[in-house]
Amino acid sequence: MKTNSLGQLILTGVPGPQLDVETGKLFRRVQPGGFILFARNIESAAQLRKLIDDLRGLSKIEPIITIDQEGGRVSRLRLIGNEPPNAQQLRDKNDVELIRRHGDITGRLLRVFGFNLDLCPVLDISFDDNADNSLRGRCYGKTVEQVVRNAGAFNDAMREQGIASCGKHFPGYSAATVDAHHGLPKIDRTREELEREELAVFRQFTGRDDSPLTRPRSPRRPWAASRPADSGLHVIDSMMICHGWYPRFESKKKPATLSRRVVTQLLREEMGFEGLIMTDDLDMGAILNEYGLEETIRLAIAAGNDLVMICHRIPEIENVHRILGKLLRDQIDRAQESVARFKKKLAPPHEFSEAAFRKIDHEIWDLRVAVLGEERAAIRTPEDGKRSPVETY
Repeated sequence: MKTNSLGQLILTGVPGPQLDVETGKLFRRVQPGGFILFARNIESAAQLRKLIDDLRGLSKIEPIITIDQEGGRVSRLRLIGNEPPNAQQLRDKNDVELIRRHGDITGRLLRVFGFNLDLCPVLDISFDDNADNSLRGRCYGKTVEQVVRNAGAFNDAMREQGIASCGKHFPGYSAATVDAHHGLPKIDRTREELEREELAVFRQFTGRDDSPLTRPRSPRRPWAASRPADSGLHVIDSMMICHGWYPRFESKKKPATLSRRVVTQLLREEMGFEGLIMTDDLDMGAILNEYGLEETIRLAIAAGNDLVMICHRIPEIENVHRILGKLLRDQIDRAQESVARFKKKLAPPHEFSEAAFRKIDHEIWDLRVAVLGEERAAIRTPEDGKRSPVETY
């Protein structure tokens, strides 16, 4: 592998709404595989499209351009337009056609700005709608069946519009009692509990439906069952690994993000997922409080992740690039090949116009009213971050 392709394994944040000279130079040197945008990058529709065009312009290989555009409080584009209903509001309305509509609108909205990947749907089950673990309002169901039906409807409709999807937060973050933005949650679930709930959802999006608890095991090929042609499973393009410690998989304290047992043995080998695998943000407290940068990157790639996500310490991507250059060749080649396969499927941006954006934004308002009614629709989610930093990034 050429040294200048190492950056393809980095998904980086961008400092502000314009690409300053020094950041432009940094990105040209490192050549990140992708860019993730946040509220700090958004001032107006025209400004956002210019920023995305500039990021494309400095990239030698078509970059991943992504964002968290879920609905509700985790909708970065509400800063310049209407706020889509969140997953819980759509779940409670119990109309799958409205969820499909949400996916369709989201896909078209992102194509107008030049995004090619949305970091959703959330595939976590809500065990407690008021839990302080960053998932409030973001879960499509309280049961396996609800999440699969609703998240699947959103996912399929958005993908039909040319936007790649990302399931999160594998292997299931619902039982966390601590927000990973602040610290590392211990998720003390048995394998049987995970199979019955969290993993039962993810299996519907990973290409195989062969839980070890629901089918006979072969002593020679214990995970070899393939997806039935009429299984109704959903295609998801990428998967995000969460910062949770699962003693069932790692007896010693280690987040799933950095666990080979979770990323490679469970997701890749047992569940047969062939899409792109990325870490959650490695600038969260769950990682920063436990590991240094070099150990983090080394463990993340060794675990089987293809992309390492650095959202806020942007100058550090130069060090990340250097660290990647010291890792085992086979690990780097495996990750780079996965990124390259993913990028072959990316759709080009639609032509931008303010009028096109406003038309779609009006559709978002109509959807919001259909889900919430006019009175509730007029009340936006407070942008105060009191429950979790995920609200304000």
